[in-house]
Parts: sequence; structure tokens; C-alpha cells
Amino acid sequence: MSLRIYIRVVSLGNIQEVAKNNCSLNIRGGKEAMKFLRKNLLKSIMASIMVLIMLLGSIGCNKTNVNNNASKEAAEQTQKPAESNEPQVDNDTEIVLAGYRNLAPGEKDGYYCSKILYVWEPLITQDENAAPIPCLAESWEMSEDGTRWTFNLRQGVQFHDGTDFNADAVIANFDRMKMGIKKSSFYPLDIDSHYPNLTGYEKTGEYQICLTFSVPSPTQLYNMVNFGSAIFSPTGFDEEGNFKGIVQGTGPFKMKENVLNEYVLLERNEDYYGEKAKAKTMRIKVIPDADTRFSALKAGEIMGVIDLNAIPAALAVELEGSEDFALTTTKSTMIRFLAVNGTTFPFNDVRMRQALSLALDRNMLTDELYYGFATPTTNILNYATPFYKEIPVNENMEQAKALAQEVLGDEKITVTYLYNSGEATQKAEAELISSWLSEIGINCELQPMEMATMKEEMKKGEYGLARLQQGLSNSEPATIFRRFMLTSGDHNQNYVLGYQSDEVDELMAKASEALDMTVRTECYNRIQEISTKELPVIPLFNDTTLMAYSTKLTGYEAKLYGIELPQVTWSE
Repeated sequence: MSLRIYIRVVSLGNIQEVAKNNCSLNIRGGKEAMKFLRKNLLKSIMASIMVLIMLLGSIGCNKTNVNNNASKEAAEQTQKPAESNEPQVDNDTEIVLAGYRNLAPGEKDGYYCSKILYVWEPLITQDENAAPIPCLAESWEMSEDGTRWTFNLRQGVQFHDGTDFNADAVIANFDRMKMGIKKSSFYPLDIDSHYPNLTGYEKTGEYQICLTFSVPSPTQLYNMVNFGSAIFSPTGFDEEGNFKGIVQGTGPFKMKENVLNEYVLLERNEDYYGEKAKAKTMRIKVIPDADTRFSALKAGEIMGVIDLNAIPAALAVELEGSEDFALTTTKSTMIRFLAVNGTTFPFNDVRMRQALSLALDRNMLTDELYYGFATPTTNILNYATPFYKEIPVNENMEQAKALAQEVLGDEKITVTYLYNSGEATQKAEAELISSWLSEIGINCELQPMEMATMKEEMKKGEYGLARLQQGLSNSEPATIFRRFMLTSGDHNQNYVLGYQSDEVDELMAKASEALDMTVRTECYNRIQEISTKELPVIPLFNDTTLMAYSTKLTGYEAKLYGIELPQVTWSE
């Protein structure tokens, strides 16, 4: 007889209900008590399982006639000596991983695929602290006035199609960017965003280019990190700058096959100029549903999960302590937040946005729903950039009620709260947040939607609150400030945030003209302080890069953006 029992306790609502019925607990202030209750609830469940197993065991003992032969065979098998020669690991066996989305959306995407596939490379990449370091550009120099940057390019490099990487190839990529913004599933390919105030670019040697700016640009390297300076083979572009076939980069992996919505097949680049990838082939499947990805991992159908939302925290904790699986974590470039329709009442009043922020118990949110794999914040700037300023998170329900009273009086209002139906945790999160907002006079109508539909509704202004996320396309804070806090910012307009600040506009202008890095840093620090007080959006938490993998693999280590895929291989 074979018995399998699976029990998963992930519902905060169940825990709260037990607390309400059996204990006198304050949910907002009784986190330690909640943890004690949850721990003892699990102990009770496990004790019941043990009793059930013992009962079934006693029943099985009465069936000795039926099971006697099988028991003798099992005993004989255990007495046989173990094989001394274990099979050798074949490092050329294909490694199969999975993510929730297309990591290679294809020819219509500005980048064709994500950087985490290591197919294309940038001129400038980043270290573990998000500081710029060389990649295809080996070295660089800024002029004394900060308006001219010279980049010395790596020599002896070829694209996957055999085309030489040199200054001509880089200039061709700038020409492509100059054609206009190209949409992407990752970040827009936008020359004005990554190269603000650029007035010219030119080839100054076979392996040297120069960029010229109208104002001092001492932080330009931060703009160019990763997606800011992606380089592709110029033979792969059509006349409009779109891809005309599988992407051709310089990375340690070549793209061999790409089946949209199913998988992308990577093959080691045997001609790579640097350290070659350890695995010969990688297949990255698309498995949108988190539970399905988790089941595939447990069943050995995939060896690991990658990308954003790789594995929900509630499922990840089930693998802790397992000999067969491991978790890897680090800081993420992603921040999660609530967008507010700042063009209509009541969120066009800064006091209401402040009340909303003060009413949120972010620590409970991150502890109970994300099991500590997140860091509460009210700062619009993600903590993965070197310019991040640590600002204490202020939460106070009584103060929130007082501010809301000033705006709403004794009335209650109803707002539409949109959230991504593709993320299971967001439903529980929305329910928890709406329970807190009800205490300050805001009733939320929760509406799950696909992300594309949600953004369309937001653009039309058909919402009150919306749960979104934003990553860093590079390490330059101005990129985020520009999008959310400038009157002309694309997110400010497309999300109908309605935010306007003369002080922010002046600080951004001052920072963009400052050659002194101290002055720029002071401007950036002040803008971060303003963001926590005026709240163009309501930051919730900084994400954690959380991934799970089979211990049959080695080299699986979380990075600021993805994992270092070329280091992943089979364990010995």
C-alpha cells in the first residue's frame, strides 16, 4: 500500500480566522503571536498525520499473507552489495529550466531576448553592487568638462554570425537606436532615456568610439549598464531596425531555436572570447502557472526556475531543508508599488496618498505573504542602485485616519483596485491591503486583469488603485525619476498619476547639468525624500531575486538580474 499526503497551508485568511476564533490577537500588532499560532497549527497537523500513518501501518500488519513474499524480496534486495561504480555525469546532457514568460519574445521585441539568456552583451555591465564594469567596452575616459566620453572596445570578438565586433558595429547599433523607440517586454529601447542630451556619436578608431553630450554627463556609465548599451550584429537588422531572424549577439550562448510561448534553445558558443559556458545546451521553457512550474521542478521535468516571479515565496519555503532542491537569493532590481489615479478625487490630494501609505503594514505584508523574501520601502528608487538612500518606513494607522478624515470627512468612498490575475499572491495581497484601507474610509472593488488589459484601463483613467512593478533598466536614478516624477514622464502620463512638482523639475535640471558628482548625489537624495512624502506612487517593497533549482546542478547563483547562466552545469 502506498500513501501520499500533501498538505499546504498558505492562506493568511485561515490563520487569521483561527486567531479570531481561538485567541485574543491583534493582527496588526501581534506578529509574534501569529507566528506562534501558525507554528503550533502546523505541529497539530503533523501530529494528526503521524496518527493516521500508525493506524494504516497497523492495518497493513494484518495482511502478512499477502505481503510476505514482497517483504522477503525486499529483504533480499537490501542484503545485496551496492554497486561500486556509479555512473559518470554527462555534462553535455541538455539542462532544462523554466520561467513564467517568453524570455525571447522574438523579432518584434527591441532586444529580441532578455539579457539573462547571455546571448547578447552590452558595452557596460555591472558588478554585484550595480556599479558599472567593462564588458564589450574594455575601458573609457571622460573629458574634463564631462561632455565627451571615449570608449575603447574589446578586440578579437565576433558575433554569432561571424561578423566582427568593432567600432562600425557599435555605430550601426546607435544608428538603429536613433530611428526611434522600440517596444520590448523588458525595457523600451530608447536612446533618449539611455543617452540623455546626446548630440553625436562617432568612430575614432577601428576599436574606439566617442559620444558627445550637450551638458556634463558624469553618470553616463550608469545609464549604459546592461539594457542601456545592448549590442547586436548589424547584419541582423532590416531597414527599419527590426530583427530579421534569430538574434545574433556576442555572448557565451547562441540561440539555436526559438518557439514562441513554448521554449528557447541555447547552445554554447564554442568561439566565445572569454570563459566558455559550462553547459553545452540549455532549454528554457515557458510555464506561466507558478504551481505547474513548481510541480515540474519537483517531478524532475525541469532542473530550475529563473527570471522574475520564478517561484512564489509560499512554494519556495516548502523546499527549505530539502536535500534535492536549493534556493538562491539576492537583491532584485524590481520594486512593487500601488499606482494611484492622481487626476481625480481623492488621490489628487497628497494627504490622501499619505494616508494610504501610512495605513499599510508593509512588514506584515512581506512577512506573512512573502515569508521575508522582500524589503518594505516607501522610496520610489530601488535599493539595487548605488544611489539608493535608506529612508525609514513610516506607518501609523491613527495618523492615517486623521489625514483621511481631513480629505473625506465622515464619508466613505469606493475605488477600483486593479491587480494582475497572473500572479496568485496578488489576490491575497489585494484583500489584505483593502482591509487596511477600509479603516480609513476607502472601500476597494477588486478587479483581476491581465497586465496588458490593466495598463489600457489605467491609460484611460478607469481606475483608482493598481498594483504594478518597475525594474531598473540601468543604474542611473534619473531614469526612474524621469519616468514617474517629471510632468512629461511616460509612466506619469500613461498611468494617469497626475504628479507635478516644480522642485523635482528644478532638481532634475540641476543634476543633469552638474559635473560634480557630489551635487548630483545631493539632488538625487532630495528627490528620493520628496518621493516618500508626496508619493506619486505608493511603494510597497523591494523585491528579492528568489529562484529554486535541483541540487543535481551547480553554479546556480542569483544575481541582481537573473542568474549567471554560463556557470550552471551538472553536479559531479
